[in-house]
Amino acid sequence: MRRWSAYVLAAAVVAIQYPLWLGKGGMLRVWEAERRLEAQRQTNHALEGRNAALEAEVRDLKSGFDAIEEHARLELGLIKTDEVFVQVPQR
Repeated sequence: MRRWSAYVLAAAVVAIQYPLWLGKGGMLRVWEAERRLEAQRQTNHALEGRNAALEAEVRDLKSGFDAIEEHARLELGLIKTDEVFVQVPQR
């Protein structure tokens, strides 16, 4: 009789623990959700840094002629009308 009641008690404990670990809101799913959340936070942090740099560049381009001139010189290779362009070949 005691052995049978121990099996029943063990089965009851397992039945109670199943939803906690493997159910819809179980710990395994919570751990997986936390892992995905942390990965998303890292991605968001990297994107926030990129967005801040782009926002600063847009602000500079909107506010000053110097930033527009620098952009035109570096990326488009433009020069002013009274300037002489000298290119030194690399070896």
